Amino acid sequence: MTLSPLALALAGLTILAPAPAGRHDWLQWRGPNRDDVSTETGLLKSWPKDGPKLLWTYTDAGIGYSGFAVVGNRLYSMGGDEKKEFVFALDIEKCSLIWQQEIGDFYTNGNGDGPRATPTVDGDYLYALGAKGDLVCLDLAKGEKKWSVSLTSKEIGGGVPGWGYCESVLIDGDKLICTPGGKNGTMAALDKNDGKILWQSKEITDGAHYSSVVIGNGGGMRHYVQMTGESVFGVDPADGKLLWKYPRKGPTAAVPTPVVKGDYVFATSGYGAGCHMVSLSTDGPGKIKFKEEYASKDMDNHHGGVVLVGDYLYGYSDSKGWICQELKTGKVVWPEKDRVKQLGKGSVTYADGHLYCYDEGKGTVALVEADPKEQWKEVGRFKVPQETKKTRKGGIWTHPVVANGRLYLRDQDLIFCFDIKEPK
Repeated sequence: MTLSPLALALAGLTILAPAPAGRHDWLQWRGPNRDDVSTETGLLKSWPKDGPKLLWTYTDAGIGYSGFAVVGNRLYSMGGDEKKEFVFALDIEKCSLIWQQEIGDFYTNGNGDGPRATPTVDGDYLYALGAKGDLVCLDLAKGEKKWSVSLTSKEIGGGVPGWGYCESVLIDGDKLICTPGGKNGTMAALDKNDGKILWQSKEITDGAHYSSVVIGNGGGMRHYVQMTGESVFGVDPADGKLLWKYPRKGPTAAVPTPVVKGDYVFATSGYGAGCHMVSLSTDGPGKIKFKEEYASKDMDNHHGGVVLVGDYLYGYSDSKGWICQELKTGKVVWPEKDRVKQLGKGSVTYADGHLYCYDEGKGTVALVEADPKEQWKEVGRFKVPQETKKTRKGGIWTHPVVANGRLYLRDQDLIFCFDIKEPK
């Protein structure tokens, strides 16, 4: 080391320990609310020509596309060494390894090897899912295993999807929510304390794809929302009972995490599937009905995800490039007119009025104002200082993370940390 999620899912409100006042930790996939939206302020409004200050580069993250959980002075992620997959913890002040723990055999695939999921931190423990279905609970202090199970065990009955398990598990109270897929039930709730099965959603048996569960409150009921290659659906947190199911074909791979806001659920995926939005309403006691509000090809998002800021969605569409789309109507507010100068396909996160867009092909990052009234308004751009020397069969698929005044980026074994805090 030196100082200075095929399309993967890299895959509501969760009950996780809040960060201390003044801190903006990133405890799980897509941040506090699983929407890739940070409430942090005081960040740079534009970048120098060469980008923000590089604080350090860590060079031993291993093969994989796992994202980051950032808590206090530690960063947690996953990697692989062609034999095993592992979870590791870094000291973000010293750029040094604190611990590393093997969790299962290394996953190989023609479109990218290694783990895909982001660890979830809850209290004194971390939960992580390997690409072959190895699910572990580790203590944060030393990385020691508290328990481990396999989603492909006979009891759970899951089946590894074509490009490996990519889901980042959800912790909700004492439940761990995951999506093994298969005849025993698409979704499962495990006891986070020992890994034992609490329920599986037996009324829906779709195979697992690559998205991650979010919590919704549409239709007057709190429920877990997930997307597979066959549908978008919601289940009751108490027992896994199917509350609603919207048939939606996601050919090849359904990756991006659904976006939920009130009674609205927005889903998008690539390979021509496009985007769909449904509204939910109460259909009697314990029942929810859905209504399709629109279906279009405008947001055809492969795996970089979309973010909802206010009433507008931002993300990369395979058919249109980077676009801004109105959530409730599906209307495209702007595409960038000059796509020659625009950033290539990639992932996105949001903080302090800006989109952080990460090009999966060239490793270029752009800072763009999140403003539906403007076209693509870029206020900074730079390229990561080096590229991985590991075998990268796919692209740079790890989503950017903004936490506590720093921007974290990854290209396989390389993790970059930049200072993006506005000077006082």
